[in-house]
Amino acid sequence: MEPAAVVGITFASILIGITGFAIYTSFGPPSAALDDPFDDHED
Repeated sequence: MEPAAVVGITFASILIGITGFAIYTSFGPPSAALDDPFDDHED
């Protein structure tokens, strides 16, 4: 396998992993601990 392909696959895997973790944090069980700043500052 060519080194450029390995670097590309590695970069794509890291990007997909970070995106998956962000989606899990935003919409999964950890989202219950997140605060909505707009609700905190209603006038």
